[in-house]
Amino acid sequence: MARAMVTPALLPVGTFVAIIAVWEISCHLFAIPSFVLPAPSRILGGFGSIDILRWFEHVWGTLRVAMIGYFVSIAVAIPIAIALARSQVLSRAFYPILVIVQSTPVVAIAPIIIVALGSGDLPRVVITCLITFFPLVVSTTTGLMATPPELIELSRSLRAPVFREISQIRLPYAIPYIFSALKISVTLAVIGAVVAEFVAAEKGLGYFIQFSTSMFKVQQAWAGLVILVLMSLVLFQAVIAVQRIWFPWSLPKDK
Repeated sequence: MARAMVTPALLPVGTFVAIIAVWEISCHLFAIPSFVLPAPSRILGGFGSIDILRWFEHVWGTLRVAMIGYFVSIAVAIPIAIALARSQVLSRAFYPILVIVQSTPVVAIAPIIIVALGSGDLPRVVITCLITFFPLVVSTTTGLMATPPELIELSRSLRAPVFREISQIRLPYAIPYIFSALKISVTLAVIGAVVAEFVAAEKGLGYFIQFSTSMFKVQQAWAGLVILVLMSLVLFQAVIAVQRIWFPWSLPKDK
């Protein structure tokens, strides 16, 4: 029993360690230049080349924009999803527009947004919202529409107000769908913040990576990339923790 529980936990860790070992050995064995692909040991050295305060400044710059854009997306997307689920007319009128907005490459319009809104946090937050917005709307609308119709008919036969129908019937059924979108969107928020920093920023991990590569400090750029991956993983696990603590009934049941 204990062996069956330990093996699934050790398998991804062992795979990751094996990949790092092969990476390190290959870089030394084939004499790969560090400016092409630095070995993991050299990437660790890239962390020490920048003082801790500078690292904190760049991490906080990216994290702040990502979280503001993420929460603004949630605040906007869920009411829109409720409106789309409640009205077929609104759904038919606005859903194609949402698809068009999502189909527009954000990387292409990011410079236009920067020019229109300036170089502060506002355009970076807008870019982050554009990237995280669509999955939240689509998944939340799908969850709201997945409510059993007999429950909706029962609430209407009892003349329950619309607010209670949404808050006590539709939203509980939509919670698993919402958290699925929240997990996806929280990683997309980091991507959106980095994309915005590539276009115009004076701090942040995206700016740091771009600056480091322009100066051929590839080890530093890889160190920034490692921090970005860790940031995304921590935020992803934070959303899982919120679901596990506050909405444990919405988690998939173990077979």
